Order: sequence, then C-alpha cells, then structure tokens
Amino acid sequence: MSLCELSHLIDRVRIGTLLGMEMVMQRIAQGSVPALLPVMGAVFISFLIIGLAMPVLPLHVHQGLGLGTFIVGLVAGSQFAASLVSRVWAGRHADSRGAKHAVVTGLVLAAVAGLLYLLSLRFVATPAISVTILLLGRALLGAGESFIINGAQAWGLALSGAQNTGKVLAWIGTAMYAAFALGAPAGTTLYGSFGFTAIALATTIVPLAALLLVASLRRVAPTARVRPSLTKVVAAVWLPGVGLALTSAGFGAMTAFVALLFAARGWTVWPAFTTFAVAFILARMFLGHLPDRSGGARVALTFLLMEAAGQALLWLAPSSAIGLIGAGLTGFGYSLVYPGFGVEAVRRAPADSRGLAMGAYTAFLDVALALASPALGLIAAMTDIGTVFLASALSVLGAAPIALRLKGMR
Repeated sequence: MSLCELSHLIDRVRIGTLLGMEMVMQRIAQGSVPALLPVMGAVFISFLIIGLAMPVLPLHVHQGLGLGTFIVGLVAGSQFAASLVSRVWAGRHADSRGAKHAVVTGLVLAAVAGLLYLLSLRFVATPAISVTILLLGRALLGAGESFIINGAQAWGLALSGAQNTGKVLAWIGTAMYAAFALGAPAGTTLYGSFGFTAIALATTIVPLAALLLVASLRRVAPTARVRPSLTKVVAAVWLPGVGLALTSAGFGAMTAFVALLFAARGWTVWPAFTTFAVAFILARMFLGHLPDRSGGARVALTFLLMEAAGQALLWLAPSSAIGLIGAGLTGFGYSLVYPGFGVEAVRRAPADSRGLAMGAYTAFLDVALALASPALGLIAAMTDIGTVFLASALSVLGAAPIALRLKGMR
C-alpha cells in the first residue's frame, strides 16, 4: 500500500512528464485487475507453502510429536506473533526500499524457515527440542510472510492507485487464499505419503521458485520522502484495526483447530480448508469491488455477521456436510472483512505512508492470531474442540459495534 497517486504526480513533475504519466495511471487504474496479475502470481506461489502446512501442522504436532492442544495453538500462533513483530518493519521497508525488495526479502526468510522445519525432524525422538526448532521456523516464516504480503500490497496499490484500495486488498488476498485452497489437499496428500519431511522440503524450495517470477517483474519506486510517524499512523488505523482483530479469531480457529475438529468427529480433514478458501475466493472475485463502492464499514458489518454464523455452524455441526457449510460461510464472510476495515484504515492514513499504514493495520490481525490461537487451545483443553468455534463466533460478533461506529463516522 506504499505508492499513492500524489507521490506519482510529484515524481513526474520533477521529470517533466506529468500529463502523460497521469493519463497512464488513469488507464492502469481502470484495468487494475490485469495490472495486478503478476503480483498475484508471486503471492500465490509464495503462500502455497502455508497452504501445504495448514491442515497437517496441527496433526504433526499433536499426533506426530504427541503434544497437547495448547502447544498446537502455540505453534500456529508463533507465525502470527513473528508477523506482528516484523509488520511495521516490513511496511517501512516497502515504503523506503521499494515493494519488490520487500517481497524478495520475505521469500528468502521463508526458504530459511523451511530449512528449520527440516532440522526439527532430526529431533522427533525428543519432542521438546523438535517443537522448539519448529517454533523458530514458524517465527521466521511469519516474518517472511509479513514482508511478502506488505510488499505485494504496496506493489498492487502502486500499480492500481489508492482509489482502488479495496480491490487491491481483495485480489491480493484472492491469490493468497487460492494458494490455501490448492495447498490444503496437496499438503494432506504429501503428508500422508511422505510425512512432514515433504512439507519441510516444499517450504524450502517453493519460495526459491517464486524468486524467479519476482525477479522478472518491474519494480516500483519507494514513496517515503521522510520517516513517517508511527504514532500518527497507528492513531489513524487503530479503530478498524481492532475490528479486524476481533473478526480474525474465526480465521485463527480455522487455521489451528478445524483439522482437529474434523479428525475428532471422523470426517475427512482437507475439504474444510478447501471449502473455506474457495468460498473466500468466490466472494472476492465477484464482490471485491463492494468496499470501494459501498463503503468499507458497511461491507465489514454485513460480512462479519456471515462469518460468525459460519463459526456457530461449525460448533453445532452434526455432520461433515453441515461442517463444510460452516467452513464455507466462514470463508465467504471473512473474505470482505479485511478489505472492508482496510478501506477505512487507508482512508484515515497519511497519503505518503500507506505501506506503513497497512503494516500497522495488519499488525492487529497478527496480535489477534498470536493471542487467539493459544487461548483457543486452552479453551479446547478445558472443554472440547467444538467450543473453540463458539468462542470465536462471539469474538467476531464483538466487531459489529466497531463497524457501526465507523459507518457513522463517514
């Protein structure tokens, strides 16, 4: 989110081509989705590694290492905790060094995380050591994810313009969740045939393949002229950020515990992830324009209610079919919550600090997932795995008053 139209205009005034470049930017903005396709491709390849691990990492920790649900939540949440720590750094990096540089940095970090995954397998006989190394790998992957997604969002906004903020967030997210949708069955197959070793190898190799694509893409210029004030940016984005944090509990429940829920009830695991991701993608493909057109707060309110209903269905589901409906409704609802609140965040942020603004805004998601995953794990340990989804549904509903307030402030 780092390159705004104003920065474009200032740059082109300096080189005497203001009028021509303004016309070019208008044409790109009108066709923003085609302009985003190369960046979306890079995001898709990058996030395959997260999609591959998503359905099997809880099984590896819980069944393979014999550790409890709290540790499952801790391993899942460690990625988001690291993303939180690195998110502002990544946003400033995209503003000051350029979006392409940020994405390349993230891919290198992700590949090193894969090497740590491999190292953790050398100590499976000592679960405490193995999971500690795995936690380090997850943390490094979280930092890599932060650089990749912040860089991609800044890149997308530079190509499409700030007036297409909702569309950029929706389509970049579509690439990410398409990777989740395809990665889930692929990861389940690899894990069933070759164990966690195959996941670790893929986590090492796939980011290096993505580097080949990223290297071929044209860079966009950095936008930061002076070091932006983090305090000023956080003050602008904190309210939509809290809304995002509350609604992200549903996503945290899906990533960390839906595999255990389906396994405990004797249902095939991977369709839950694919159903969630496909519903998410379809909503963004056909409705991704709504936050820009109808208002971010209004859209966030409507879709968070759908997400909460999906989580409630997962809690109550008597059969796999109902569970999949719940997973799909969760994905459909969550799909436009992030861009909905995101439009409100960008609208309030300084124009030359949009990379930092998106980093600060997304940090609220990281806080939620870093805290929610272990907390939901404790809930599962004290009650049962199904209660996790009741708790997450209540958290999602807690964002409704925030969306109403933002709607009234427009």
